[in-house]
Amino acid sequence: MLRVYSGILKKNMISVKSELEFNLKREFRSFRPLHGGSIASSFHAETTRGEHFFVKVYDGSNSYAASEVTGLNEIRKAAVIRTPDVIFSEGNLLVLEYISEGRSSNEFWERFGLEFAALHRINGSFFGFSENNFIGLTSQINTPSASWSDFYMTRRLLYQIKLAEKKGGAGSLLSSEFVKAEKRIRDITESYNATRSLLHGDLWSGNYLCGEGGVPVLIDPAVYYGDREADLAMTKLFGGFDQRFYSAYIENYPPEPGWQEREPVYKLYHVLNHYNLFGETYLNQALSILRKYTG
Repeated sequence: MLRVYSGILKKNMISVKSELEFNLKREFRSFRPLHGGSIASSFHAETTRGEHFFVKVYDGSNSYAASEVTGLNEIRKAAVIRTPDVIFSEGNLLVLEYISEGRSSNEFWERFGLEFAALHRINGSFFGFSENNFIGLTSQINTPSASWSDFYMTRRLLYQIKLAEKKGGAGSLLSSEFVKAEKRIRDITESYNATRSLLHGDLWSGNYLCGEGGVPVLIDPAVYYGDREADLAMTKLFGGFDQRFYSAYIENYPPEPGWQEREPVYKLYHVLNHYNLFGETYLNQALSILRKYTG
């Protein structure tokens, strides 16, 4: 099996390398696979000119690469936090600037918190985005809405619940618990002044880099305009963010009172998505969050 996989990977590398040399008008001296990523194959490419590129080949729809480019460009337009330059994109092939990683010092975390707060100060005129995109392999529906509560309940939670129902089995249990919690969750999301912030949308520890000189870099976004607490909640779901990040953020842009009660509501979207993508490992976590808001 390993020999077969290695053969497929080598053939894929040769094909991608040839396509890149044709499109970029460069000759490559090195082209090697990188670890990580669940929906794309990744490569480090070095040209004979000494240029370095990060190459992604998406395994499925060509829309994944286009959505990533749109998201990176939206964050780049804000001009408050760095993203990799887009070098080339066509079909399921994406070439980005290669970011050499630095050390995450105290200054890095403080700068990251400040710049992330600055990103959230970029406001849109509605909740949602100009197009749908993806959260992992799952379609993320961004149809604009004037109401954060309506947007989050229908485009985020209810959409994931319906996907869970289609899976059958425990999906019906999730659905019944959601029905019990729905009114309270809606009340909670209506109870404060939600922002229309520019969100990364999928910020966990695998979707940021510490660049050279301690510069924060955002990668793999699932952007939309929504309440900033949704972004902050995602950073806490799997860990990997230093307390100095949060201290700098909160000092610069304090959340609305009551954010601690709302945090699990915003974690729920991503837990449901992980249930739909990866199975029942995430079932109990989703049920536990829902049951906080029943009764």
